[in-house]
Amino acid sequence: MTFGLIQKLKWIIIYLTMFRNLRERFNVDDVDYRESLTRSQPIQIDSSGKSGAQFYQSYDKFFIIKSLTSEEIERMHAFLKHYHPYVVERHGKTLLPQYLGMYRITVESVQYYFVVMRNVFSSHLTIHKKFDLKGSTVDREASEKELEKHLPTFKDNDFIKQKVKLEIGDEAKKKLMDTLNNDVDLLTKLHIMDYSLLVGVHDCVRAEEEALQGDNIQAAGRSENSESEECDSGERWTYNTPPDSPRGAQYKEVVYEVDIYAIPSIEEKREIYFIAIIDVLTQYGVKKQAAKAAKTVKYGSNVDGISTCDPEQYAKRFLEFMDKAIE
Repeated sequence: MTFGLIQKLKWIIIYLTMFRNLRERFNVDDVDYRESLTRSQPIQIDSSGKSGAQFYQSYDKFFIIKSLTSEEIERMHAFLKHYHPYVVERHGKTLLPQYLGMYRITVESVQYYFVVMRNVFSSHLTIHKKFDLKGSTVDREASEKELEKHLPTFKDNDFIKQKVKLEIGDEAKKKLMDTLNNDVDLLTKLHIMDYSLLVGVHDCVRAEEEALQGDNIQAAGRSENSESEECDSGERWTYNTPPDSPRGAQYKEVVYEVDIYAIPSIEEKREIYFIAIIDVLTQYGVKKQAAKAAKTVKYGSNVDGISTCDPEQYAKRFLEFMDKAIE
C-alpha cells in the first residue's frame, strides 16, 4: 500500500468520524438519517441563488442536499477544521448550517460532490413568506422573475418596504442575538462574508384557514366519491406532511425535536419563524475585493449599502440590521 493511499484512507476515516460526531451533536440519529436519504429518491427543488448550485430535498423534507464545486470542496475542508470544534464547544447551539455529511458520486467517470444539511424549514408546517437578509440595501430586492414564483425569496429592501418585524419578545431576542453574535464572530475570524440570514414565516391564522379549506374540499370529495378509496389520499395532509411521517400526528404544531430553527412569535402575532445563517463559504479574497471596487465606482456614495465589503464591516452591518429587525 502506497503512502499516498494510506494518507487518503486516513482522511476518509477522519471525516467519517467527524460527521458522525456532528450528527450526534445535532441529535440526528444515524438510522433515521440513512432512511431519509435512501428510502426514496430526493426531490430537486428550486433555488434563487446565483451560485448555480443544485438543491435536493429528502423525501421526508428533513434534509437538504446541495451540490458543491471542486473549489467549494476545498473551502469546506478549510471551514470544517474550525466549524467542528466550534459546534462541540457550543454543544450544537448554533444558527450556522448543520453539516451532516459530504459525499462524492462518480457517474460515467464524472465526479459530483454533495453536502447534506438539516432543512431550515419545517417538514410539516407551511412557509408562507421567505426572506434572504444580508443587512445591505444596494440591489437587494426580489427580481420580477423571482416574484412570479409561488414562494418568492424576498430580500432586505422588500423586508423594509413591507415593514416586517420578527416579534419574539425580549428574552427570546436576547438568546437569538447572543447566538448570532457568536456565529458571526467565528465567520469574521475566518474572513468569511456574504452570508445571509434565511427567514421563513409560518402564518398560523392563514394555516388554519388553509386547513379548513382543505377539510371542506376533502369532505366534498368523499361525498362525491363515497365508494372510492382514492379520494381519501395524501391530500388530507394540509401541511404537506408525508402520510407515513412519524411526525404526522403532530402536523399542526411545532415539533421542537425536529423544528430546531423554529422560534414562536409573541402570542398576539401568531407566527412561527424559522431562522438560520446560510451561505458561509465565501471568503473575502481578491475576487470579492475587486467586486467591492467595481460596485463602489457604480454606486458611489452608497458604499455602506453594498453587500460586498470586508468581513468586519459586513458583520457589523449584518448584526445591526438583525437587531432592528427582531423585537
